Amino acid sequence: MKHFKYYNKEDILTLTKVRRFETKLGEQIKCFGDKRTLEEALQQTDCNYVLFGIPEDIGVKANLGIGGADSAWFPFLSSFLNIQSNDFFSGENVLLLGHFDFTDLKLLIESNAATADEKIEAYRHAVNIIDEEVEYLVKTITQFKKIPIIIGGGHNNAYPAIKGAAKGLHKADLLPLPQLNCINLDAHADYRPIEGRHSGNAFRYADEDGYLNKYCIIALHENYLQQNVWIDIVNNPFIDCITYEDIFIHEKKSFTQAIAHATGFTEETYTAIELDLDSIENTLSSAITPCGLSALNARQYLNFVATDAKVAYLHICEGATKSEDENEHSSTGKLISYLVSDFIKAHIT
Repeated sequence: MKHFKYYNKEDILTLTKVRRFETKLGEQIKCFGDKRTLEEALQQTDCNYVLFGIPEDIGVKANLGIGGADSAWFPFLSSFLNIQSNDFFSGENVLLLGHFDFTDLKLLIESNAATADEKIEAYRHAVNIIDEEVEYLVKTITQFKKIPIIIGGGHNNAYPAIKGAAKGLHKADLLPLPQLNCINLDAHADYRPIEGRHSGNAFRYADEDGYLNKYCIIALHENYLQQNVWIDIVNNPFIDCITYEDIFIHEKKSFTQAIAHATGFTEETYTAIELDLDSIENTLSSAITPCGLSALNARQYLNFVATDAKVAYLHICEGATKSEDENEHSSTGKLISYLVSDFIKAHIT
């Protein structure tokens, strides 16, 4: 993988604030090291969870969105590594692999594309390159029966994550066919037409390519649901959704009932767990919303699906600490840290 940076223990401890009489997650978490291949590391580790970052906003820009999704990985990591290691969560079951760095692709586009249309086309071409590398890594992790925890970047990365996990679990003889179900907590369906890869059509590509079987979206915003996508959802028995309005405005289902519906809809096979941070009220993203879920709702969602679904991977995306329109939210990284620790604690138990 040309664009991946593996971490060693020194990299991890640089971000860990060691303190007397305390043990931080960064002191306990496992790392890749320097003297093994990826396959050797995954085969030898007793960790069940493999954590890595995709700090990129190329997919968001390819979807005409506001950049900034590349800014959440390092604030998250700084917060996550400084969690207290204790009886609730020790960190010893997590392998911190590293992160992708696609800066060269972004700089190449921004220095060579002369017009807005040329930039959009170039961004969408670059997403294909990102897809290939992310797919390979997720496939490699899952074929060794580990659970990838994927942080950062646009929701475009759901496509290679689904494709890679489906192939990896099939290779591990855990799936008869390379095909997953998916639950997505999101204000948007991200099921736009196939028009070139971007953050708004990951699930359409996964579906059309045969890697996505059943797909359920929780807390979808009616105001941002395209009519053509709505028609596709209504006419497809393998896609379901519960809108934000049906949960919180019309109160047809409680939030817990909506999650239970999603896990029941997808229960027969391995399920990708997706969480788009633009679903959480006032959390910085390319599509920040003043009216959405609470951070508590998001934590409850991950706690529920971790215990009730047959998890293929966890993907938390679209969050930012600094966006290109000069908004800044310093707490986004800490929020993601809570979400990841909630998921792992619930899944272990």
